[in-house]
Amino acid sequence: MNSKILNLSLWAGVAYFCCMAVAHFFGLKYPLVFVYYDVPFHAYQDKIISFAVVAYICLFYTAATIRAAVPAALVALAVTVLGLSAVNLSDALQSVLDGRPTSMYWAQTGLIAGYFAWLVVLHLRAKADV
Repeated sequence: MNSKILNLSLWAGVAYFCCMAVAHFFGLKYPLVFVYYDVPFHAYQDKIISFAVVAYICLFYTAATIRAAVPAALVALAVTVLGLSAVNLSDALQSVLDGRPTSMYWAQTGLIAGYFAWLVVLHLRAKADV
């Protein structure tokens, strides 16, 4: 059962990252698929992000189909959470917020961290089931 839930959860990641890639490609600045949705940006940067997100799509697709790839997906997601946390704390972000809070960015980072923790637990349980 844990393996099935893990598999569905990895496929959910594929879907999420597909939505994120589309949002960045077309500049659709909506929370959850566009973490820093309300800060100044350059369209070319978002196109680059959309292409980079394709690597996540491929990684999570591979993890969903080849269980040995799950640890790599987990590492990528953990680094993403650390990276987003660093950005959230950065002076560079503060310089464009004009005093606005970072709470929405932290909420989104927290959701991604929660997804990471969910996958870790399911991966460990699925391994124990084998």
